[in-house]
Formats: sequence, C-alpha cells, structure tokens
Amino acid sequence: MVPSVLIVEDNESLSRLYESYLIPTGINTHVVNTGKQAITFLAENKPQLILLDIMLSDMNGMDVLDSLEPENRPQVIILTGHASKELAVKAIRLGATDFLVKPIDADRFRVTVNNALKLKTLSEKISNYQEKYENGRFYDLIGSSKIMQSVYQIIGNAATSKATVFITGESGTGKELCAGAIHQASPRNKAPFIAINCAAIPKDLIESEIFGHVKGAFTGATNNREGSAGQANGGTLFLDEICEMQLNLQSKLLRFIQTGTFQKVGSEKLEKVDVRFVCATNRDPLIEVNEGQFREDLYYRLHVIPIELPSLKVRENDVIEIADFLFKKIAKEEDRTYKEMSFATKQTIMQYNWPGNVRQLENIVRNTLVLNDSQVIEPHMLPSLPRSEQSSDKMIQRSHYASPMLETDRVNSLEDSKVRVNQATSVQTIEPLCVVEKCYIEHAIALCNNNIPKAAAMLDVSPSTLYRKMKTWQEQSSLA
Repeated sequence: MVPSVLIVEDNESLSRLYESYLIPTGINTHVVNTGKQAITFLAENKPQLILLDIMLSDMNGMDVLDSLEPENRPQVIILTGHASKELAVKAIRLGATDFLVKPIDADRFRVTVNNALKLKTLSEKISNYQEKYENGRFYDLIGSSKIMQSVYQIIGNAATSKATVFITGESGTGKELCAGAIHQASPRNKAPFIAINCAAIPKDLIESEIFGHVKGAFTGATNNREGSAGQANGGTLFLDEICEMQLNLQSKLLRFIQTGTFQKVGSEKLEKVDVRFVCATNRDPLIEVNEGQFREDLYYRLHVIPIELPSLKVRENDVIEIADFLFKKIAKEEDRTYKEMSFATKQTIMQYNWPGNVRQLENIVRNTLVLNDSQVIEPHMLPSLPRSEQSSDKMIQRSHYASPMLETDRVNSLEDSKVRVNQATSVQTIEPLCVVEKCYIEHAIALCNNNIPKAAAMLDVSPSTLYRKMKTWQEQSSLA
C-alpha cells in the first residue's frame, strides 16, 4: 500500500516545494493551508504521516497535534522556523515523532519522512500483534512460553503473505489450530478455511475430495461435486498429513500449486481458483523425500515458510494454562462446577510427559470432569496415566541455564543434597538458611533432570527466581 502524507503549511509556495520533494518517492500527498482544514481532513481520512507547520494563520500547530486521537494516530513531523528545546520537548510530549527546522534541505526532508513512515509501519505491526495475542492466547492457540511466542511471531509475519506454510510437529500439538490462526490473521479471513485430512480419506477418493468430480466420473458419482479446492477459493486450503498422499496425486497437486488451475475428476475443463496453501505432517518430510514417499519438487514448493510446533513437554508452564482453559471449556459443555485445580494437581500435570500432547491432555480433562463434579480438581480425580509414558531423562529437554551432568555426577549431587538438607540434628549442626535453601533448590533441580521451569513449578516459584539465585551463586563462587 502506498503511504499517504498530509502537508499542513499556510505558505503555499513552501507546501508545493515540500510536495515536490516527495514526488521521487511515489508517496501520496495532500496539502491543506489551515489548522481547521487539517482537522476536517483528518476526520475523514487516515494518513500515515502529517507534516505540520507550527505557525498557521488560524491556529497554533500544537493545537492540531493535541486534537489527534490517541488510538492509531499518524506519525507527526513538526515544521518550524523557530526551533527551541522547549518547543521540541512540548511537541514530543504531545506525540510528535520528529521536527524539522526551516529552511529544509530536500535530502534531509525525504530521509526524515521515510524514517517516520517506517516507524509507523513498525508500530502498526506491534499493535496488530498485541491485539491478536492477549492473556496467553493467540487466536485458538494457548500458551505464553518463549517457544510459543516465537511461533506466534512467525504466524503473524507469514499471515499477510500468500507464501505456502509447512507445519510440522508431533500428533496432538495443534497443527490445525496453527493453520486456522494463519488464516484468521490473514487478509483472507473473511473467505473460507477448508481443512482436509489426507490420512482420513480412502486413497481412491482423495482426488475427488480435493478437486471434486462431475456426474458419472465413477461408480456412485450421481451428481457434480465441488471439491475442497473450489470451496476454498479466495481463502485457505489446509492439507493435513500431506505425506500420506499418493505419489500420482502429488504430481497433480504440484501442478495445481504452480498454476492455480485443476481439473475435476472426469472433466476436461480447467478451473482456476485463488487459494493460499497451508500443509502439515507429523512425519519428517525430508526422510519421506529420501525414502521416495514424497516428491522432492513438491516438498520444496510447499516448504516456503516452515513452522515447527513444539511438543507439550518442552513448553514450560503452558500445560497448566492449557489445562485450565480446557477445564473451563469442557466444564461448560458438561454442565460442571469447575473453579480451579489444586496445587498438587498442577504438580501432577507438570510432572507428566504428555506423549499425546494437547489431544491427550484434553481427553484427560474430559474424563476427569465427566466422572467428578467438583469445583476444585484434586490429583486423585485424574485418571491413571501409563507409567511407561512418564518422564524419562532422554525425553525431558535440558535447560541451557544448567550444566548437563553425567549420570554418576547427578546421583552423587542428589545424595549430597539430601545429606545437606537433612543433616541438622542439633543446635551445633544448624546451617544458615541461605545455605540450606541453596542445597534444597539444587536438590530439586537435580530431581527434575536440570529442567529449571519444571523445578520452579514443583517449588511453586517463578523460573526467573531460580535463574536469579543461580546467577548469584555463580558470582559468589567466582569471587571466592
């Protein structure tokens, strides 16, 4: 979109001069000569930038600046022939971005305007992201961990593009929710979002499901049928489990992506649609390519913007946020009185590894609510979780803040911590509280296999508290 700039200058020769400065940039300019005209123009239009003279014939430019709405206001550059520190401070306080002193050099003028427009674009992106991400939610995705914040940023940046997005991740991590967020954040959000699971449709019917068919194309085709490709025209087509697609159909999909055209089954007529593609798989697509199960040319055509959804076990405290959301949502569906989880329940949920990710968590929550109508969820209400799926050393991601230990070192550390914590048997053996605290925290971290967020959850403190204490101990150790 071409930026729009409003020039507010009562000297007509100067206003035309400033307008000529911006001709090489291709920016749309509008010129008014009074403060009243500026206020009237701004009531009906939303320029990205205002070049505002201070000394206008009918009012002070500061009054125009002060009249601007605080929400989504344009960038403002003050133009003045009488620069002063007081003027600059006042202008900035009222929301001006910069100011230029007359006479103004053409190059300096263009650079200042360009910088202000870049700042406006950046502020709009930040504002747009903040509107979409609120209280740990980004559309239908839930979680405020750093790793999910990175995912949200990629979605936000990719949403405005038409580029194909390739989502990977374990089963149950929310790949369809991620695809839905991409669609909702895009300019196509008013058009259809069509999802098709390539693994759930019989292989001899999947071509018809995607492209549609004409009457008589095969046995049972008694009517013409619009496929997912046609239904998604103007919107987004989500192909889940793309690696399950047969090779002969992959070649037709590649042509569809390249040309935007396809043929219904049994038809010779080419149809053209405008579709944004989002694909997903729980497999490693490169392994599928190397094994000849997935076309290499299709892979590179689809793998434009990759998004890898993390498993639930590496998402820090997201599991508690998601569990609370699911308890509230399902309690409403099942007419239950859920209010909160007890601290012990939160500990139990944090300790489990969740190999089935969010899908498994949702099943556990529903089971718990159906069998227990209680305001507070206690650990004994949760169904038993398979011991074979409990956390193991190799499945828990180590924190980069903690030094990895050999298994023998970890065992020795645990035993040493137990002795230090429990050794006070008389007045003479009482140690300072800070020493006991350090030993207990180290003991907890070791029990959690150096997973700091998990240890913090078990100790009922913030992970930042543990990181801060560990940094203090390290500094004290280096000074000793």
